[in-house]
Amino acid sequence: MLQQDNRLRKLRDFNLVLKHGYWANGQFLDIKVLELAKNTKFFPEKEDPINFQNQLKLAISTGLKVHKSAVKRNRVRRQIREVIRLLLKDGVIKNGYYILVVAKKDVLNKDYAAISQEVKVLLSKAKVLKA
Repeated sequence: MLQQDNRLRKLRDFNLVLKHGYWANGQFLDIKVLELAKNTKFFPEKEDPINFQNQLKLAISTGLKVHKSAVKRNRVRRQIREVIRLLLKDGVIKNGYYILVVAKKDVLNKDYAAISQEVKVLLSKAKVLKA
């Protein structure tokens, strides 16, 4: 499980990512990334801008197009979440981003190692990984 602090949950935050973020596309996963430092005019008024700018929040989406079975969609979601959890534990992902991971239909045929490699490639393509 991702920690509460690292979960993208508010509708406001999802709308920010979807409207102002940029895509990094892969073979069986896509990610949409919003860099908070470049979008300061959309910060909420009640929150401290410095703390808001230094947060890292992630969400994982697997829609019905991936598979009708919730069991298979949840398995994909768990695998992606574990890859991200390990990257967060190692401190490899930079702060100051909202990240939305979207699974494609082809992800069902892939094993954990392939999913892990794809997530790392997409995060580096989006310039979210630390050097």
